[in-house]
Amino acid sequence: MLTATRYARGFFDLQLQFAETVSSLSGLPLGRTLLEYTNLYIRFGLGRDFDPANAGWQEYLMGLGGTSDRSEWTYQFYAARGSRVSPSVVATFGCFSYGRLGTDRIRLHFQNAEPDGRSPLGRACRDQRLIELRALFEHAKRTEPQPLWVVGASWLYNLNAYRRLFPEPYLATAHPLPGRFQHMPLWGQFVDRHGDVRTDMARQFRERLEQQSTLDRLDRCFPLPVLRLEAPVEEFCDFYDV
Repeated sequence: MLTATRYARGFFDLQLQFAETVSSLSGLPLGRTLLEYTNLYIRFGLGRDFDPANAGWQEYLMGLGGTSDRSEWTYQFYAARGSRVSPSVVATFGCFSYGRLGTDRIRLHFQNAEPDGRSPLGRACRDQRLIELRALFEHAKRTEPQPLWVVGASWLYNLNAYRRLFPEPYLATAHPLPGRFQHMPLWGQFVDRHGDVRTDMARQFRERLEQQSTLDRLDRCFPLPVLRLEAPVEEFCDFYDV
């Protein structure tokens, strides 16, 4: 069984700072920018509907308004109720899983499932990751309606260690997907596999955020963009010899 990642307090501080900056630049209430420009709603285990009237979200905002230490309140609220939140998946194979997008597309997901603390994208683990992907696409080819397209969206596609696991025609479709402020495919770049903040990435983010004077190009505050990719399942079956 996978162990839930416990995210460090600094991860939430980054999101608070971002929401506060967006609120200051836009004039929007902080409660709204926290909902629309951070991953907090999901991290609190409240689901993915981003309902501002959700009782848990209202409890968080009420406590936020009554404290002089937003960082402490946010982290304690997360620690008390935050749970491991995963996207809806059809099947899981090691570090990889997939969910359905309509009737003719599947979405790839990645999470660290290495049991011994090794980096899941290290060279020593590459063969195992390829085995997992081969099993995933064997399953998809056997059980999903055809024709089938495969979709990916993550900051991870900026990394050679991740890119080398996928076929070139799929990689060639990569393009930035802006505005993903509520989701981990964007915010995940700031935490390592232990949930601790990546110091250099956080520093770059804060430096860029401090230079932000308008709401234009908020995505550029993030060192790595979310990249979206899409290709027919046949490209993967050929690559993994399925």
